[in-house]
Parts: sequence; structure tokens; C-alpha cells
Amino acid sequence: MSELFYNQAIRDALQEEMERDSSVVLWGIDIGPYGGANAATKGLYEKFGADRVIDMPVSELAYVGMGVGAAATGIRPVIELQFSDWITLASEMIINQAAKMRYMFGGIMQIPMVVRAPVGGYLSAGAQHSNSFESMFSFVPGIKIVMPSTPYDAKGLLKSAIRDNNVVLFFEHKNLYGIKGEVPEGEYAIPLGEAEVKREGTDVTIVTYAYTVSMCLSAAEKLAQEGIDVEVLDLRTVDPLDRNAILRSVQKTSRLVVVQETWRDCSISSEIAALVAEYGIYHLDAPILRVAAEDVPIPFSPVLEEFVLPNEQKIMDAVHRVLSG
Repeated sequence: MSELFYNQAIRDALQEEMERDSSVVLWGIDIGPYGGANAATKGLYEKFGADRVIDMPVSELAYVGMGVGAAATGIRPVIELQFSDWITLASEMIINQAAKMRYMFGGIMQIPMVVRAPVGGYLSAGAQHSNSFESMFSFVPGIKIVMPSTPYDAKGLLKSAIRDNNVVLFFEHKNLYGIKGEVPEGEYAIPLGEAEVKREGTDVTIVTYAYTVSMCLSAAEKLAQEGIDVEVLDLRTVDPLDRNAILRSVQKTSRLVVVQETWRDCSISSEIAALVAEYGIYHLDAPILRVAAEDVPIPFSPVLEEFVLPNEQKIMDAVHRVLSG
């Protein structure tokens, strides 16, 4: 095992997949000699050259659209957006073109395209640079959405995403780039759509993903001091959901709290709540509770941002409420 930062794990996955498959190419803004805004492509330009690591102009619609066309011809583009907030500019290409083409042509056309992008708040970056748009894209058939919480998961899931023949949005939380974790030195890949129990427990299930996984684990350790045994399930892939893992955990604990950084309405947590209400309602001993962002744009002010976004105390309060329900 090696200790790697999250961004280093992503870089290693990119390098290994480019060495394995010559059809894998990278492009985005400043990903070449500069190495990317978050250093996730550092050194790859020097190793693979300007034909496979390509700097793009500031036009997300154009270079994501180019990726759709490239993927349709058999190339495997991995496209980096400097901020996921700007995926809205490219949403026509992703939602109305890439996600539909395999279906429209009866499965004979594949679109093996990955869009990597940093997401999330907690950095006082303001309303236009702090979004988590996974819920917006999860309702679109033909798109897979991955949100890893650790360096180990980031590398293994990215390798699977690159090998997948569908459109994959690979969202990386900005606050995770600087965390370290153990990553195997040998080849491994993590299948898309498989959740992982990050902490076993018997009293309450917390379902979460991305940056809030670490918050939930920390909250679970503090709750353990009160005699409350919390199970933390990391989705890793938010679309498709690992429905069986969610239902198994709820069947064991009989209580569910869903924690997400993004807004509550029409969201990943809404889908999880609906899933459990439809298929696991008789296992519940209390109503499902959700911890999510308040229904406002993410503020620039650190004080207001702290109020709007989930935190450990809000998670602990939700667990206390679901246990008293």
C-alpha cells in the first residue's frame, strides 16, 4: 500500500489507463504543462505528449461537445472541467446528445466519455463556485454519476469509469484533493454502482457520499460515546444507486438518515427516501430524516455557508431525532 493524496490517486488512475489503452485521451483547461487546477494531471503532458493531453480554450460547451463526437468514433476522452458549476454550459451536449445517442441508435453506438469536475462548498468560494449538481443529472437516463470519498475509491472508480461504455460524470469534492489515504500499488478497479459500508452499526443507518462521508464517520464516533451504534453507508456511485445495499442496511437498523451536501428537493436523498418508502417501509421504526443544504444559493460568507450546509452537529441532531421517533 502507498499513502497518496486524493488528487495523486486520480492522476495515477489516469496514467495507468492511458498506458493500458491508447484510445484514452485527456483534455480541459490548463491540464497540459500546468498540470490542472487541482494538480490531477501533473506530469501527464510530459509523459504522453500534446496529442493525448490537450489544453482547451475557455468554452465548456465546445470541448465537451468535441468529446461527445470523439467518443462516438471510438476515442475514450476524459474531460476535465475546472469547476463543476460550469457543467451547466455543457449540459446540452451531455443531456440532449451524449446520454441519448446509444439508445437512439439501438445500442450500436457507444459514448465512452468521462467528465471529471470538482464540486462542493465549505471553501467560501461563492454561489457560482460551490455547487453540487449531481441531482440534476441523476434523473437523465444514460448517465452514470460517481462521487468518491477516499483516494482508494477515487482511483478504483475512475479506472472503471474510463472503461465504461457510457457517459460518466466523475465528481470530485474540492475539499478531498488534499486528504491522504492508502492506495494499493497493484492493479484494481471498483465496479460502478456498488456502495460500501464504511462503518458497521446496528442502531441507525446513515446513507451518504463524497465529502460528507468523513463528517458522518466523525459524528458516528462521537455518537458511539453515547452508546449509539451508527452504520455509515457510502454510496460511491449516486447513479445508479446500490439499492440492495441501502435496503439491507435499513433492514438491519430500522432507522434511516440520509446526508447530502446538495439541496433537498428533487435530489439523491429524495430518491433514497422514496426507495425505502416503497420497498422497505415495514422495516422502519421511525420516519426517514434528511440532512441537506438549505434551499438557497451557497453563500460566500463563511458564517452563512456554515449555516446553509450540513455539518457534524446537524448530523448528530438528526440521529438523535430519528432514535426518539
